[in-house]
Amino acid sequence: MTRDWVYIGELADHVGANVQLRGWIYQKRSSGKIRFVVLRDGTGYLQCVAGIKDVSPEVFEALDRVTAESSVAIRGVVRKDDRAPGGYELGLTDLRILHLAAEYPIQPKEHGVEFLFDHRHLYLRSKTPHAVLTIRNEVVQSCRDFFYQRDFVLIDSPILTPNACEGTSTLFETPYFDEKAYLTQSGQLYLEPACMAFGRVYCFGPTFRAEKSKTRRHLTEFWMIEPEVAFLELPGLLELAEEFVSYVVGRALDRCRESLKVLERDTSLLERVVPPFPRITYDDAARALAEPEAQAKMREAGAPAFAYGNDFGGFDETLLTRRFDRPVMVTHWPAEIKAFYMQPDADDPTKALCVDMLAPEGYGEIIGGSQRIHDHDLLAKRIAEHELPEAAFRWYLDIRKYGTVPHSGFGMGIERCITWITGLPHLREAIPYPRQINRLYP
Repeated sequence: MTRDWVYIGELADHVGANVQLRGWIYQKRSSGKIRFVVLRDGTGYLQCVAGIKDVSPEVFEALDRVTAESSVAIRGVVRKDDRAPGGYELGLTDLRILHLAAEYPIQPKEHGVEFLFDHRHLYLRSKTPHAVLTIRNEVVQSCRDFFYQRDFVLIDSPILTPNACEGTSTLFETPYFDEKAYLTQSGQLYLEPACMAFGRVYCFGPTFRAEKSKTRRHLTEFWMIEPEVAFLELPGLLELAEEFVSYVVGRALDRCRESLKVLERDTSLLERVVPPFPRITYDDAARALAEPEAQAKMREAGAPAFAYGNDFGGFDETLLTRRFDRPVMVTHWPAEIKAFYMQPDADDPTKALCVDMLAPEGYGEIIGGSQRIHDHDLLAKRIAEHELPEAAFRWYLDIRKYGTVPHSGFGMGIERCITWITGLPHLREAIPYPRQINRLYP
């Protein structure tokens, strides 16, 4: 693409040159006969300095008149300056206002959370969301690269489905001509036939959960990446999951240092995220949560007491992960509280061959996966036990009729992973436009 301007991110190649840049006024200030503006263009921030003798009277007047978030074209000489944001400064010689912005509603003062998310379309320009979404971009790309480099085939699972993965209680129902359809909660069921065709596959797309939850760990629309591998059993799945997560975290550390610095993230905690990850069984975790010290902390926090046979609550996950300095994988959960398609343990059929990976620092589950049932009759029995309509799953059962093999997969919520990597307090900050029980705007 031919252009007559440069990006801030390219200034290392233009030190000493007179260049043109285009962007928006992020900040400005004056000091006597000197004017300072900070330009942003999406690739970085650049302080531009102009003395009254360096520019024409018209340009000096424009520097006084220009408002925050006005779009401008700026020209000047690039100088290396380690004290400046990004390490460079511009000796400004010309400024042309492309559009003079109205008074910008987001000022450098404290705004409430609801105000900022009501103005999310503008708040994206601020440093914090900009840093978060830059990291999100890297996380997404690293996910794709991880599987592409390992010869996985991308399979686009449908968003509209005729049936649910795990029952319909948390699905959004929508009319579909003369039938009912649901917004998908996972691409997994459609990946399983694909892995029998391609061996190693993954899908990546939006998923939807109609949970009426207002916790910091829930969104109604989020993105999930899901691999599925033929001939893979639980031990191999655990290795794939820890290799994947450590790769994604490593990429963020390698390529997003400046963004992590903006967020004041303690990266030493992320540098510990290397294999092997600790592995415990559900029973091990239950015993840890039953210890007097853990029970006392639950009472102190006002959290409900954990009971064996239940899923973990948010505080339970936090207590468990405090024992480790990297993600912990909890395996062999009670089959009765897990999905119908999970393979039972041959040594103890009351347990499922499954895993939840819990992030450290209290960020909760980031991965859930399992070995899938590959026996036709056992799967049909589980579908009936869960009172699911067999007719809707006839195609899914077909996989077990024609060359069935053990296979496994997992799903990772992108926003949960990003929230942990960035150290954010809430998932809503990890997605450009969050959808929650009480938010559908903007």
